[in-house]
Amino acid sequence: MRPDCESSESCKPVKVTMVIPSYWSRESTVGPMAGDAVYDHPTPLDHEGTLLRTLQSLNVLQDSDFQVVVIAAATATDIETRVEEQVAGVIKSVSVQVDVFLWGATQLRKVYDLLAAGGKQEYIDLLQLRGYSNIRNLCLFIPHILESDMALLIDDDEVFEDPAFMSKAKEFVGQRHQEMRVDAVAGFYLQGDGGYRVRRESQPWMQHWDQYAQMNAGFEQIIATEPRLKETPFVFGGNMAVHKNLFTVVPFDPNVRRGEDIDYLINARMFGFRFFLDNQLAIKHLPPGKSYPVWRRLREDIYRFVYERAKLNSQVQVEGMTRVYPEDLAPYPGAFLQADLDMKIERSCKLLSEEYLAAGDSEGSEEALRNITLARTDAVPKFDAFQNMCKLQKRWQQLLAYTGSAEIRSQIREDCRVGEPVNPGVPIGAKQG
Repeated sequence: MRPDCESSESCKPVKVTMVIPSYWSRESTVGPMAGDAVYDHPTPLDHEGTLLRTLQSLNVLQDSDFQVVVIAAATATDIETRVEEQVAGVIKSVSVQVDVFLWGATQLRKVYDLLAAGGKQEYIDLLQLRGYSNIRNLCLFIPHILESDMALLIDDDEVFEDPAFMSKAKEFVGQRHQEMRVDAVAGFYLQGDGGYRVRRESQPWMQHWDQYAQMNAGFEQIIATEPRLKETPFVFGGNMAVHKNLFTVVPFDPNVRRGEDIDYLINARMFGFRFFLDNQLAIKHLPPGKSYPVWRRLREDIYRFVYERAKLNSQVQVEGMTRVYPEDLAPYPGAFLQADLDMKIERSCKLLSEEYLAAGDSEGSEEALRNITLARTDAVPKFDAFQNMCKLQKRWQQLLAYTGSAEIRSQIREDCRVGEPVNPGVPIGAKQG
């Protein structure tokens, strides 16, 4: 039973839209080109990928009172049409108990046209199909257009194993728990071995970059202990339920290149919203292997932490907002948002450079050392990251207020019904009333 279910309002059925971004790249025989978007493991167009497996696992769920939207994300604009066709084919091939729809560049262009026709061109840049944070914002915008109470963010390299997953995901969001409003709930990932800990072999260069150790310490503190629901310093972007009270007010920050899920938690806290982790809400995470070199993966984390630290450090007192400190995010990611981040970066990159040299990889060694320079220069935002977030939040709230009118919502739903639902001819959003 849902908490606080004495009132009829809290017992109303929860309208849920599950959104699954699916990332696709050029054929493996072509490979990436200059200017292509960079994602961890996009599926080449000549490969099957993991989306089909994710959609098939929906049949495990006992509760089928929700709809699914798959976002077709291409690494380059010139393959967008082919990516949409590929994803549509996957959706069409699967037999599941819920309606599954496609959202891609075609639908986004229609939204642009509507905004332009209404004289709202200034909001078009908030809706983009490139970059993790921008695509996560579409994961919030689409449920908003569909008048959903809850956006459920899932990734296409996961499978459902718990039949009660949906009932658990709906249980607390939008309710009050121990006198606190639950604005969003994150679940956690089960790794391939069935556990929740990150299994990575420790390397000598990691002695100053104990990211995995800090992550596991956080997991032990939040996932492995009672009570079931508790406020959390970290979240998992592929297992996240966000109530409309939050997603219509706070967006993901497009300036974050990766780690956008935890950054969203920070943004939510700044604007007075509460994020919880449910230690019973698990999904199996089965990602393909990452092909990028260690120096590059470390570089992405450096950019992320330098930016987030700048955002925290530039906070000023604003009425109605809450100041967030690195200590509030301990042990992870707080350990990487302190003053000693620069020292961690320098020492770790020097050790990594030495490892590359010992292995005869001079290019890797140079790139590892270059990370130190980039951390002091290019990674540092050239603007006030906090004030920028405040301006972004206002614009996001204005965009969602405008597109939240009955007329605009109806127009977008009508224009964006293009796609391949499992049940053909059902307009997007029509099944849930």
